[in-house]
Amino acid sequence: MCSHYQVLKERAKFEKEFHVTLPPYAGVYDVWPTYEALFVRRPPEADVGDEAVPSREAIAGRFGLLPHWAKDEKFGRHTFNARSETAATLPSFRDAWRKGHRCIIPAEAFFEPDWRSGKAVATRISRADGEPMGIAGLWSWWKAPSGEHVHSFTMLTVNADQHALMRNFHKTGDEKRMAVMLPTEEYDDWLNAPTARTTEFLRLYPADKLVAIPPAG
Repeated sequence: MCSHYQVLKERAKFEKEFHVTLPPYAGVYDVWPTYEALFVRRPPEADVGDEAVPSREAIAGRFGLLPHWAKDEKFGRHTFNARSETAATLPSFRDAWRKGHRCIIPAEAFFEPDWRSGKAVATRISRADGEPMGIAGLWSWWKAPSGEHVHSFTMLTVNADQHALMRNFHKTGDEKRMAVMLPTEEYDDWLNAPTARTTEFLRLYPADKLVAIPPAG
């Protein structure tokens, strides 16, 4: 499961690759559960027919989805990944799934532990062509006790037991999982498709299009 990823550093590249205008934002580069980062979604106002509303928008949210009934932000420590097999029915994610609250999480890379040496070796995984990743996710909003509205998001994952690269990560005996990476040409389809089509996009990204780099030294 992916609990650590890196965001795009270059604002211009972010806007060009994901067709958005970024809001004022000073976030961190390395993102962990409950940290704030930017995600891309279809604006809720897109259905009103106003041509001034963009087809995509980038907003800041917490990494770790907070359903409306969460008691506090610590809940996000357990909801940063959503299993694609159960997201439609699990209480933490089912409202976001049912409402079609899909999003794209822009990233330069994510990290997974390689246990083949007997110890966890954090390994950086990125696209082989050097282009940004667009990870499929769900978003929600939560009303904090202070009255503040907090947006949040989670990464959708799929089984990777047979994936040529991702089967090398996590402990022996544990199920292998992989965050869903969307092909660039499917970004709009993912954001706009009817809820009934959600599962069509939840598949493994080709191993030969990824590169894994262990830490130096």
